[in-house]
Amino acid sequence: MTLLSSISVPPKLEPTSLFVALHGWGANCNDLTPFVGELNLPDYRFEFPDAPLPHPEVPGGKMWYDLSNQEYQGLAESRQMLIDWLISLESKTGIPLSKTILCGFSQGGAMAMDVGITLPIAGLIILSGYLHSPVQPSVEKLPPILIVHGIEDPVVPIQQGRRSRDTFTNLGANIQYQEFDMGHEIRPEILELMRSFVIDVIAKA
Repeated sequence: MTLLSSISVPPKLEPTSLFVALHGWGANCNDLTPFVGELNLPDYRFEFPDAPLPHPEVPGGKMWYDLSNQEYQGLAESRQMLIDWLISLESKTGIPLSKTILCGFSQGGAMAMDVGITLPIAGLIILSGYLHSPVQPSVEKLPPILIVHGIEDPVVPIQQGRRSRDTFTNLGANIQYQEFDMGHEIRPEILELMRSFVIDVIAKA
């Protein structure tokens, strides 16, 4: 079984929880590493996995699956690799899934929604993400979900964020949803929102 490679950042204090961040299409595991300093969670371990597929146009870029057509080539394999890797983190870090936050940006957000509803994780953070397939939860209770989207997003239109919100609301999930006057990006005020969400969710986990 091939596991994903990732950048691991140990906490400054005794680890209590785990924060996993999935990058978007064409980025790589380095893209979201600034979260470590920006979120200021000293007792959290951070993991930044590399998507398994090389991007066809971006040197050093990765993708979770091919977006060039509706076939989404590579999605099934990436999904299984991500699930296996997330499950393996418990033995690697000593931190259970019940104390793990899964976050994703753009295509990483699509992957986070896809696999996050199949594992007993503490919470989901979806940044400028979208649903790439019908939602099929396989956990008893969906985790709390923070969904953030830019009204002016030219890459993943705002309708996608609203669709995710409505889909999970209809499934009975505890949703926190916020729109920002921005494009396809992560602003400082979003990081503050993320930090509050994480602290609140883990306190209840």
